[in-house]
Amino acid sequence: MYETKKGDLSRVAVILTTWNSERFFDQFPGPLLQQGIRADQVLIVDSESNDSTVERARSFGFRVHAIPRLEFNHGGTRALASTLVPWAEILVYITPDAILASPDTIATLVGAFDDPAIGAAYGRQLPHAEADPFARHHCFFNYPRQSRVRDLDLRRELGYKTVYFSDNLGAYRRTALEAVGGFPARVINSEDFYVSARMMLRGWKTAYVAEAAVYHSHNQTLKQVFRRYFDIGVMHSEEIWILDSFGKPAGEGMRFLRSEIAFTRAENPLLVGQCLLRTAAKYFGYQIGRRHAILSVGMKKRLGGFHEYWQKSSVIKPAGREDIATGEQGLVPGSHGTQ
Repeated sequence: MYETKKGDLSRVAVILTTWNSERFFDQFPGPLLQQGIRADQVLIVDSESNDSTVERARSFGFRVHAIPRLEFNHGGTRALASTLVPWAEILVYITPDAILASPDTIATLVGAFDDPAIGAAYGRQLPHAEADPFARHHCFFNYPRQSRVRDLDLRRELGYKTVYFSDNLGAYRRTALEAVGGFPARVINSEDFYVSARMMLRGWKTAYVAEAAVYHSHNQTLKQVFRRYFDIGVMHSEEIWILDSFGKPAGEGMRFLRSEIAFTRAENPLLVGQCLLRTAAKYFGYQIGRRHAILSVGMKKRLGGFHEYWQKSSVIKPAGREDIATGEQGLVPGSHGTQ
């Protein structure tokens, strides 16, 4: 039975990455500052916004660190952010479009770290009022009502789902994050899955804390679905060790499809056809992404959702099998490995 606790916020830093995010400043600062978090505990890493994002962030007393747009990377930017708050023992990452659902969301999430074996914890995502049936199903399927702690022993039961994680509302114990080499310097997306997998292989546990919730959902077009899964395919091709260690996501994808068909049929049977089209977009996007090496840079930019990723001259080398094998030797939480 998972026991929900409230954590100490004095050594917590809240980190947001922004780009032209001014519209979100009408929503998230209020609920965030109601948490008992001081404004100077909030760090904004901004990627050359050309709207009022920086000015609005500073008006709330948040710390702001600016980086060039082309230097943004889902892993590297979060790694940089962690170095800018060296005093923080717990790093809470939130996206600016995620709205905290209660005044104790962060304290509840941080309470998971009372267990010294927990390296990272993430919260529940609830659909916005305007969410379409597909966005609502995504939240209900991936973020259930029941909290759960995951570790490497669950790999045979859960497969790829073992490492599921989201830093739309995700917290990391600094010592655990450093023990696995931190965030990857360069990754197209799924930096949260990457860290979760590294932690599992080094003996840490992760916690899903359903009582800590945010409102976060997106209504996606077929093109957006294709682009997202193209990027996931790229990530899996470059970090193949995750699939080698935890299995391929195909089985989970079939469970999702069956659940989505049942969910949407109950609301409107005419949506079942759209389920199949979206599944096709996911499948072909993912498969093409896995084979991105044969594509030109220009084609990758057109097919994917993170265009700036392809501006770089090289791709970081995926972790070698020797390194992952070392991680499987069951190092105890708190031991320091290398990336």
